[in-house]
Parts: sequence; C-alpha cells; structure tokens
Amino acid sequence: MQHQSSKRVRVFDTTLRDGEQAPANGMTPDQKLEMALRIEALGADCVEAGFPASSPSDFEATRKISRALTKCRFATFSRTRREDIDLAVEAGGTENHEVQMVATGSDIHLKYKRGISRAEAVSEVSTAVTHAAALGITHISVGIEDASRSDDQLLKDLTETAVSSGATCIILADTTGCMVPQEYGELISKIRSWVPDTIRVSTHCHDDFGLSLANALAGLEAGADEVQVTLGGIGERAGNTPLEELAAVLSYKSNFYGMHTDIRLDSMYEAYTALRKMITLAEPRNKPIFGTYAFGTVAGIHQQGILSNPATYEYVEPAVFGRERSLLIGRHSGRSILRHLLEDLGARLTETEIDDLYRRHIAERRGSDCEDLRVLRQQLALELGRREVHLVPGLKPELTG
Repeated sequence: MQHQSSKRVRVFDTTLRDGEQAPANGMTPDQKLEMALRIEALGADCVEAGFPASSPSDFEATRKISRALTKCRFATFSRTRREDIDLAVEAGGTENHEVQMVATGSDIHLKYKRGISRAEAVSEVSTAVTHAAALGITHISVGIEDASRSDDQLLKDLTETAVSSGATCIILADTTGCMVPQEYGELISKIRSWVPDTIRVSTHCHDDFGLSLANALAGLEAGADEVQVTLGGIGERAGNTPLEELAAVLSYKSNFYGMHTDIRLDSMYEAYTALRKMITLAEPRNKPIFGTYAFGTVAGIHQQGILSNPATYEYVEPAVFGRERSLLIGRHSGRSILRHLLEDLGARLTETEIDDLYRRHIAERRGSDCEDLRVLRQQLALELGRREVHLVPGLKPELTG
C-alpha cells in the first residue's frame, strides 16, 4: 500500500537495446517482441525496442514492437544524425514513439571517438532534436553519453540546447560506471536545476563498481523522474541498473524514499526466466531477487530461525516475487532441520539414532554437496520404513513454500 504522497517513478526498460547489445545477449525480432510484451505486462512506462539504424534486425524488431504495444510507450535509439532518426520513424512511426538520441558528453569521447569539437557536438544536438520535432515526434530524449566524465560547461551547453530545440527528457549516462552515489546525485541535481520541471530527467547507470542501483536511487533522491533499467541487470560489461532490484527497493522502502513504481513484482521472475532461455544465460546462485538461492539457505542457524518464523532471516519475501523458499541440506545444516524432518515424518528416535542420521546425512557431506530438503525427507522415509521405525500417518508432501 503506497503512501498518498508517494512519487511514482517512471521505469524505462532498455533490456532490448543496452541489454541485448552486450556480448552473447542477441535476440531475434520475434524474441524481442515477446520480451517487449512481457515487459509491458510488468508495468514499465517505456520499452526501448532497439537501434533501427544499426541493423535490419533492429529495424524489424522496432517495426513489430511499435505495432504490438498497447499500454506503454516504445523508444528507439539514434545517433544525432538525421538519417538515424528518419530510419527510426520509418520503422516505428511517430505515434507513441520516444526518439532517444545520444549526445557526446565528454572531452575524451569528443577527441578519441568522434574527432569533433564541443561546438560541433552541441550543434549536432540542436539539428537532430529540431529534425525529430519537425517529423512530428512529441517525445524526444537526449541522452548525454559519458556525462559522468563531463564538466559543467559542456553539460550545460548540451542540456540547454537540447531543451530549447524541443527535447522533453534529458538522460544522464554514467557510461563507464565510474561514479559513486554522492557524485551521481550531485550530477542529477545540477541538471535538475538547469531545466524546467516539465522536462523529465532520467538516470542511466552502469554496474562496473556494483553501484548502478545505489547511483540510480541517489539520482532519484536528487530529483530524477525516471530510471533506465534492464531485466536481470544485463547490459554492457557488468550491466545496468536491474529492474527487479529497483522495483523491490521502492516497494519495501517506499515510505523511506517517498517513491514507488507500478511494476508487478510477482511476474518479474517468469519474465526473467524467459529472457534467460532466449539468450542462454545461466541462472546465478546469489543474485538478489532472481538468484537460484536468493531465498534458500543451508546454514543450520538460519534454518532453525526460519522453521520457527521465516521473518527471522527473510526481510524480502519469496512469495512476493513469485519465488519459493528453499531449505537445503549440506554440511552446515544442523540437528534442528533433521529433528524437524523426523517430526514431520512422525518418527520417534533416540538421541543416539538421531546422532547417527546426522553424521551420515549431514556432517559427512562434502563441502559443496547440498540437496533440497524434500530429497532428504524421501531418503529418511525410505530408510526408516526399512528399519520399521514407527511413522505417524498423514505425511506432509511439501516443506517449501
């Protein structure tokens, strides 16, 4: 339940552009269409379809996505070139279309990547934004690439030129992931002070230091209206701000931040699973929200607490995200989990018999060897049945949930 004064944060999903352009993440146009519809169903405000001028595949994906989305806006990525913008409009039309163009925002990029001056970079923005507006595009974003290594004068020139030419959104890209939260918050605050309240300010953070989420949150606190995210945090190098982590924090900590999103938490894991299958991405063990064992434990002390009350070790609840709790048996599991299983099976054993089971099934496991609690439960039921240990009728079928 959100507080009445809570600010709704816009979610711009770039899974299909920044996420897809990273190594081994390529998708076909039909796969991108499927993911776009899934992301729309999650409640994203905008889905970035791709970079139409980069390839026939991205052009086709944009064409398909632009015709299929019904609840959210779609975006395209362009350089500050008329031909890129023309191709984006040819692929997706003008209706419900956010044209996002990238401005060169640092001297190192101007010198070594573009070979142009600051004045030329600013002029490009003016020409490109004016051209997009003339084509009938009403949602025009200018993303300042490498803004985190820019300086105030260049940033101000690019920002003010973009807005005066007709841009409706300024995106600040921490392209190399070099900033820490205080620095990024200060960057957003400066831009926010330079543009009217009607201009949307968006974050685009990379995870090279593992700070993409922290930086995005700092940006929101400093006045940003929108966060660019990817499902599972996929993207260039270490990735982008993960959609699931942003949505989780702004759900559980909504009162603290005074902000929320409209993302459907319970459907994200299903969408992520579909994405992993498309790009053959292995599920990580320890990733927040989506990790194999994000809601699992093998430690005896934790298991003892969870068996008594899951809140002892679960602040983030698995069911909220369409996940299940998993209690696993390994050599760090204690006697409490074994006693719980025996009680569940209705077995009455002596301490000596329990010690024997503990030694054989838990203590003597190899360091990395662990298995689901249900597997051990079945093994114990068979073993105790062969030994004719009294078992109470009505065994419980599941111990996770």
